[in-house]
Amino acid sequence: MLSFLKAFSLASLVLIASVNAEKHTVHFENKCGRGTPMLIQAGKVLSKGEDFTINGRFEAAIAYLQTGSCGFNGDGCTIVETTLVNPTAPGSGSSSDISLIPPLKFSVPSGFSYFNGCDGQGADCKDANCPTAFRKPDDTHVQVACQKNDVNLKITFCE
Repeated sequence: MLSFLKAFSLASLVLIASVNAEKHTVHFENKCGRGTPMLIQAGKVLSKGEDFTINGRFEAAIAYLQTGSCGFNGDGCTIVETTLVNPTAPGSGSSSDISLIPPLKFSVPSGFSYFNGCDGQGADCKDANCPTAFRKPDDTHVQVACQKNDVNLKITFCE
């Protein structure tokens, strides 16, 4: 009987953990007709345009359209920065933005929007003068937050 209770308890814990598991997807739409969408985290290429899904937190990643003129970390191009995490306290959830802080610079129209939570919230940068991009490190007002579990992100180029 004791082994049955242990097995039942273990199965219950596994079920609870799987129900509460965090999951996020980054989806690309490249409407430019050229270039390769890149998703980079900690110096590692995670995607070259295909959907990227992670089971767990997804922190401090960048995305850009590699047109041949971008450095590995997006230098010389427009980047989207993102952290997708389930909120554990008010204000601690996901945050994304567009950055043009030098050595970054406008390269192609770029934008993002959340889906599966905070649907439609996001930002677009259609030209070098867009007001929705970081231009200096303290431009925090351009960050777009989402306080929903398991939120996903669509990144679009040339829309």
